[in-house]
Amino acid sequence: MAAAKKGRRSSASQGYPGRALAVIVIALVALTGGMFLSGNTTPRLGIDLAGGVSITLTAKDGQGSAVTKSNMNTAVSIINNRVNGLGVSEAEVQTQGSKNIIVDIPKGTDAAEAEQQVGTTAKLYFRQVLTELDPKPASATPTPTPSPSGSTTPTPSGSATPKSTGSATPSSTATPTGSATPQGRAVTDALKSGVNKAPTPVPTTPPADTTTPDPSTGATTAPQVPAALQAQLEKLDCTNETQRAKLSEASTTAKNSDQVAACGKGSDGKTWIKYALGPVLIDGKNVTSASSNFDTTGGNGWVVNLSFNSKGAGQFTSVTKNLSSQQPPNNQFAIDLDGTVVSAPSVTSTLSAGSAEISGSFTQKTADDLANQLKYGSLPINFQKSDVTTVSAALGGEQLRGGLIAGAVGLALVVLYMFAYYRGLSLVALASLAVSGALTYTLMCLLGEAIGFALNLPAVCGAIVAIGITADSFIVFFERIRDELREGRSLQPAVARGWPRARRTILVSDFVSFLAAAVLFTVTVGKVQGFAFTLGLTTLLDVVVVFLFTKPLMTILARKPFFAQGHKWSGLDPKALGVKAPLRRVRRMSSSSETKEA
Repeated sequence: MAAAKKGRRSSASQGYPGRALAVIVIALVALTGGMFLSGNTTPRLGIDLAGGVSITLTAKDGQGSAVTKSNMNTAVSIINNRVNGLGVSEAEVQTQGSKNIIVDIPKGTDAAEAEQQVGTTAKLYFRQVLTELDPKPASATPTPTPSPSGSTTPTPSGSATPKSTGSATPSSTATPTGSATPQGRAVTDALKSGVNKAPTPVPTTPPADTTTPDPSTGATTAPQVPAALQAQLEKLDCTNETQRAKLSEASTTAKNSDQVAACGKGSDGKTWIKYALGPVLIDGKNVTSASSNFDTTGGNGWVVNLSFNSKGAGQFTSVTKNLSSQQPPNNQFAIDLDGTVVSAPSVTSTLSAGSAEISGSFTQKTADDLANQLKYGSLPINFQKSDVTTVSAALGGEQLRGGLIAGAVGLALVVLYMFAYYRGLSLVALASLAVSGALTYTLMCLLGEAIGFALNLPAVCGAIVAIGITADSFIVFFERIRDELREGRSLQPAVARGWPRARRTILVSDFVSFLAAAVLFTVTVGKVQGFAFTLGLTTLLDVVVVFLFTKPLMTILARKPFFAQGHKWSGLDPKALGVKAPLRRVRRMSSSSETKEA
């Protein structure tokens, strides 16, 4: 009974091969339609084929829990902004594994400049705010007028609580109601979105004896904006990405004693504010730790705590003593990061403990972001360049042509071998290769947009290797069928009996190839992963094509006289295969001979 049921299942699978073929055809039509509808009709080329600079950044050892997915994503965002600041388009910055970031910058970018800008930890400084203005140039907006003393002022993203501009208490953190937190937390992010207050005006004519902060002591008295900085500030448009990029570039060469212009986001995270900042008061390198936590005792919500080393603590004491006695916005210090003000808290009292708390309208995310910026500078993780590759566009084109020629030669050799050895069966193999190639091409086009997959030279090599892997599956199936024919069976039973045996061999072989590709993708970085990804993808497609196309097509062809009768050009010629006499005839002859002997 068990044998009969097994036979019925085999018969059913032989009777409906068209269903499997319909599935593969629908998949091809859907993928091809998606490719044309999305406009992605060609695969995205990797940096080695299109030309440009590729930089692999690897997180340095010894950073412990800092190397997290969140921090890696933050680093990608910051590096992406830097790359865009170089004035290029179509740059790609993406994580690879748990510790690597790949930065692909297309042709037209200076390699040395790209190397310098990407992956370095930016300079983090604490500077006094001299004045702040609307983001547009003076010619584009009405001349600002002074605001009443009790109004509020703009602030960078996520860092504001309403506060009277002239208030200063011995407590650490001022709140809307004037409540205080314990002494030693004397910094308040007390700026508010610029909706309720007109910007502080830039003095039209600074006094000749303008005083500026002393970088070593932080001492300042009623600082004024110099004429040159005033002119720069009037022309600055913080809503212009190009101008912000120039500020960021200028910040890398500015001296600590320089007064600079900078831009910062408002509390809504969308509007921009432009600042005139004094010389460096404290170097960000003196920050020893920064963390975010939820203040349950003081009712300030999410806050950011920071601590300084001994040098920074002494400077911070001098700075807070001086700033706490000044009027807004001069009682604020800006946290300047790569020419961008990430926060501009006001000081309400002198701090001598070397630690402070920044409070305001923080969410957990904005508090975490600010803490990371304070602790790690521009990047939340320190990276080292593990690989830098520069490829010219001409060389990339030559590599692509070379890869395509190699693939064509490999395919031609496979075709010649198949025709010479398998005759008519080679048509089945070629049709299967064509379907596999079409599926691979459409998926590569779609994955370029979906997951950022780029076809690089190692990926082309992986596709070439896949030709041999796919052809090997056909050979295993064809040889199983031939073995059954040699045992004296006709073609249809030979296909039915040969498939289960071939299937096991194909699955084991493809599993080993896919496992090797998965391991290679996991343990390698850079372009080698392109090879591993393509090899794994084509291996999976090989299984799909063999199950849904090659086997059903062979089942259909087994019913055709050209193959069923073993035509000499079918590849199933009984004479060429050395087919034995049918099994039944062998039994009858044996029985007859025994009768005669008897």
